[in-house]
Amino acid sequence: MTATGTTLAIGATGTTGSRTTAQLIAAGHRVKAASRRATPLPGAEPVRFDWYNPATFGDALTGTDRVYLVPPVGDPDPAAVMLPFLQQARTAGIRRAVLLSSSAIPEGGPAVGAVHQALPGLFDEWAVLRPSWFMQNFTGTHTHAGSIREHGVILTAAGSGRVGFIDANDIAAVAVRALTDAPPPDTDLVLTGPEALSHDDIAVIVTQTTGRPVTHRPLTYDDLRHRLAAVMPLEFATMLADMDRAIAGGAEDRITDSVQRVTGRPPRGFRAVAERELALQRARAR
Repeated sequence: MTATGTTLAIGATGTTGSRTTAQLIAAGHRVKAASRRATPLPGAEPVRFDWYNPATFGDALTGTDRVYLVPPVGDPDPAAVMLPFLQQARTAGIRRAVLLSSSAIPEGGPAVGAVHQALPGLFDEWAVLRPSWFMQNFTGTHTHAGSIREHGVILTAAGSGRVGFIDANDIAAVAVRALTDAPPPDTDLVLTGPEALSHDDIAVIVTQTTGRPVTHRPLTYDDLRHRLAAVMPLEFATMLADMDRAIAGGAEDRITDSVQRVTGRPPRGFRAVAERELALQRARAR
C-alpha cells in the first residue's frame, strides 16, 4: 500500500461508505467524509455534499486527490448528476476515482453502467467495484431486514436462483486497496462472497442464527414490481424487479476470487457475518 493524499468519501454514512471511511482512517489515510448533513465521523473531516446541489461540489473536492463514488440512491439515471461532478473533479485535480456499481450492471448498462463506461476516459487511475448483493441486506436497514424482523419472511421474485452474497466489510476492504494501492486497478472487479446461496438458504441460516423462524416467500415479477413501486419511482422499481428475475435465471450464480486477490484474504461467509451482525446489534441494545 502506498502513501496517499486525501480521499473524498461520498456516501460516507452509508453501508459501504462508512466502512471504507473507517478502514481508510484505521490504515492512516486522510479522509473527507461527505454526506448531505456533513455528519461527523471519528477521524474524518466532515463535509456537506449533495449530488443534486452542485454548489456543494467545490468545498468537497478542495484538498483531495482521490474519490470514492457512491451513486445517488434510487435514481434510475445517476449519470445525469454524476458526470458533471466527475468533470469538475478532474478539473480540480482528482487523480483516482473508485466507483461503486453492481455485479448486475455491466459497463454501458442501465443506471450507473453509463458512469462506469465514462470513468476510464476521465481519470488515468480508476476502478469500478461491482459487488454482488450485500449480506447486510438481511441484517441492517434494508427492506429484507425489516421484513425479517417484523414478519419473519423474505419476499423476492428470485425463485431458487443463487447469489454470491458479499459482506459490506469486504467491499470496503477492496475499496481501500483500490483507492490506495500502486499501481491502481484500472479495471472493474466483480466482488462476491465465498459461496452462492439461494434466498431459501439465507432464510435457513437466519433462522439458525437468530433462533426465530424465517421463510422465503416467492413473489411473481409483477407482484414485486407493484410492491416496490409503492415506495419508489416505477422506473427504479422495474429495474430492481428485473434484477430479481435475472437472479431467478441464474445471472448471479457465481463466485469470484477478487476479494482474495486484492486484499490477500478470503471473503467472509454469510453465517459468520450474520452471527457478527447479530452480536453487534445485541451490544448496541445494552
